[in-house]
Amino acid sequence: MSYRFGPFAVDRASYRMVRDDAVVPLTPKLLDLLLHLLDHAGELVTKEALLDAIWPDANVTDNALTQAISELRQALGDDPSSPRYIKTVARRGYRFIAAVTPNAPNVRNVPNALVAPDALGSDLKTIAVFDFTNVTGDEDTSWLSAGVAETVTADLRSLGDFRVIDCRRVRDAVSRLGSSLDAVARDVHAALVVVGSFQRQGPRIRITARLVNVVSGEALADAKVDGPVDTIFDLQDRIVVQFASEMGLKIQQTGGSRIGARETESLDAFRAFTEGWLHLESLSVDELQQAVIDFEHAVTLDHRYALAHTGLASAKYALYETTRSENEPAADLLRAALEHARHAVALDHGLAEAHAALALILVSDWATVEAVAEARHAVALEPTNWRHYFRLGHASWGDARLRAAETTLGHYPGFAFAHFQMAMLHVARGHLEKAEAILGEGSVVQDRQRGRRERYPALGLHWLRALIRLAANDVSGALERFDDELALADVGRLYGREYTMLARHGRGMALIRAGRLDEAAHELGLALALYPDHVQSHLAMALLHQRRSAPELAEAALARADAVSPVLDRSRPVEAAVVRAARHVVAGRLSDASQTLTAMLKGASPGFAGWAIPVEPLFRDLVQDQSFTAVSELLAARAT
Repeated sequence: MSYRFGPFAVDRASYRMVRDDAVVPLTPKLLDLLLHLLDHAGELVTKEALLDAIWPDANVTDNALTQAISELRQALGDDPSSPRYIKTVARRGYRFIAAVTPNAPNVRNVPNALVAPDALGSDLKTIAVFDFTNVTGDEDTSWLSAGVAETVTADLRSLGDFRVIDCRRVRDAVSRLGSSLDAVARDVHAALVVVGSFQRQGPRIRITARLVNVVSGEALADAKVDGPVDTIFDLQDRIVVQFASEMGLKIQQTGGSRIGARETESLDAFRAFTEGWLHLESLSVDELQQAVIDFEHAVTLDHRYALAHTGLASAKYALYETTRSENEPAADLLRAALEHARHAVALDHGLAEAHAALALILVSDWATVEAVAEARHAVALEPTNWRHYFRLGHASWGDARLRAAETTLGHYPGFAFAHFQMAMLHVARGHLEKAEAILGEGSVVQDRQRGRRERYPALGLHWLRALIRLAANDVSGALERFDDELALADVGRLYGREYTMLARHGRGMALIRAGRLDEAAHELGLALALYPDHVQSHLAMALLHQRRSAPELAEAALARADAVSPVLDRSRPVEAAVVRAARHVVAGRLSDASQTLTAMLKGASPGFAGWAIPVEPLFRDLVQDQSFTAVSELLAARAT
């Protein structure tokens, strides 16, 4: 259900609030809060009920709710002393008091049996596809458990009538919760599930599947196909054809994933591709090279296999990302990733995943304008795929990034990194309190994932919260947040080593400010053990030795920073400018530092270059200097 009240309209499907056709920016948590109040308009909603509904399984206090209500009232222009919309019921809770007009959901031509009156946050039923059970336990075909699920997911998405949950999310939920349909469906916010099995007997294979309404327990459609194993592609497609026939749905031919599309005719190539994705999606550094090997094998078997080229591009890009914080990242991996992604798009221009992967890679090459165009193309091809909106948010900046991140969360509320994307923008705009509030929301989501080994555990949220606390001169708060980041970071996972180093470096800077110099030296040493040429840590060491009145040691640290800085000039020019500015600050040349940053921002590609400057600990003195005004204004202007 969507709602209208006063000049506002809240649409659940698009997950936004508008006022007189203009979008009112609200964080996902505030939208959830507003929708819950609207669902119970006129009723007293207790604080306990709101905490359970909006922060389930999270240890948050009434203060979080009070702050959220305050922010929501500000967005509505509501006065708590004379409320028009939200009335506080002392010591009890809140009541939405304005007249509310519900709007019937737009269900297009979906059969009545599929319309969800309690659609779990969506106007249309959502589907989760479980991995198919290998009945015979045949080891040689075990990879088909994931392979069939992936194909059925893509085919269902091509129907255009459903929101289909990424099957990797489903796999993660099963690993945590077991095979309970109800528990997994609730975890991924799906109302429908597809369960099935396959059984191989010699050269033939039989696949059965059932589409089940979890709420009612009703089986809405069944499918049973069998044939030679080498016709597996046609057999998989026929599953969704049978589903569509039983439900009276018309199969649409679209530009994205489409039933009957032949990405490869080679069963061995399909197997290599599927196994490659399983290695890649583990996000384990140790498995990335095996993913490359699998995808390369698939490409060798079928050089026109667009999905395999996409996978190879993604795997090589992930390997590149393990080096992105080195002074000289593995540029050859980035070039190779770009080449394979472009080739995948050339082979199949209607393959949304290829455009989305290309967008992600282009951002690392600072080709942000082209990256945005590619991400938008992916979204246009598959408008219900959260991964494409995430990549669009990654490529975008300004309000476009906020919209993309909010849409990502609408499709995948547990993707905590979207909060980081939004917070980056607010840091660049100088809205540190807003950034911290958004990070707080994301941290609640992230911390629920602690220890669950979820596929997409966000890193960096606590680190950025710590930097904001340090910018506010809250050293103890910053140290707590850095410790939270270290508790999550795993050097064996993608980005784990990087954020461990950043948290150690941040702790070192906080401890210098607290005058705990021995502890600071220890933390900075741990950071440099992970990244021996991290220039900012060498500059921090110089500051520490200056505090210790050890000029020779300070000069040695500065010499080390100066020695490695030229490498950054050719490999990471944006970072090089930030480092040069930090070097000026350490030397007390604040005006030179501001000029360096201003020149970098004026010459940088559109996007998030320099976004962290306002909270960089080495710039503490700089941000308080009059010369920094030009830098902050330029950062904010780029972030509009």
